[in-house]
Amino acid sequence: MNSAYTLASDGINEPASPIQHRDDEYPEDGFATLWAIQERHFWYRGRHRFLLHALDRYRPRGSGLLATVDLGGGVGGWVRYLADRRPGQHQPLALADSSRTALRMAGGVLHAGVERYQIDLMNLGWRDHWDVAFLLDVIEHLPNDLEALRQARAALKPGGLLFVTTPAFQQFWSYNDDLALHLRRYTRADFVRLGEQAGLHLCDARYFMFLLSPLYWLARQGKGIEGMTEAQKMGLMHKTHQVPSALLNLPLTAIFAAETPLGHLLRFPWGTSVLGVFRKQITSKV
Repeated sequence: MNSAYTLASDGINEPASPIQHRDDEYPEDGFATLWAIQERHFWYRGRHRFLLHALDRYRPRGSGLLATVDLGGGVGGWVRYLADRRPGQHQPLALADSSRTALRMAGGVLHAGVERYQIDLMNLGWRDHWDVAFLLDVIEHLPNDLEALRQARAALKPGGLLFVTTPAFQQFWSYNDDLALHLRRYTRADFVRLGEQAGLHLCDARYFMFLLSPLYWLARQGKGIEGMTEAQKMGLMHKTHQVPSALLNLPLTAIFAAETPLGHLLRFPWGTSVLGVFRKQITSKV
């Protein structure tokens, strides 16, 4: 356990100063929806598969134990996936989020021994602590995305890696971005800029969900949320964020799965998401 945090009676490590989850960045009532889809939805399956391949490129199996944390990891879908597929490699393995509700829900899916931390992404309190950190579809919700990367950089050991995924290209902006409270979508050029400003070396940046991008674009045309009440917006969110029927989910899962390793052997020219791999330089003084 890190000295900046103490273990509470509910098994969650908490900082000395109380944290208030910011609903205007990610509403807590969205975690129930996330809980229901994070292991079965084709998009999460595809993202997890693509991300794991990237992790194996930079931290191959057998390269030693890695202290690993998922920052803003919600209800623990990625941490569970990682523990299942790379057992014993990531120790300690931790889920960190500002929402105590999410962290408590995650306790039902996480393996024994996985640590849970209630954090403020703008004030993590760690220094040179983790070998690997993740910010997966998080920074597009944050007014200050740069500070989140700077905080992650401070939390990493020298030579440590930060994996970041975000929605890609403003051209793909749709009503769903508004519903999900996204502030922006990103390109590789944005990751280059953020890496430089945060004092991180960008090792790689590549787009994914390329094969399904035409379907994604078509499915989200001609819709808007202007004039909707908050209740109507939540209803639309719950309707659109659920696991599709098996007749649709299975073929979409197979198509997305084909991007791994294809998307790591060649660079897709675009995609609806982008993955960045950043390294904290050993000699950096930023």
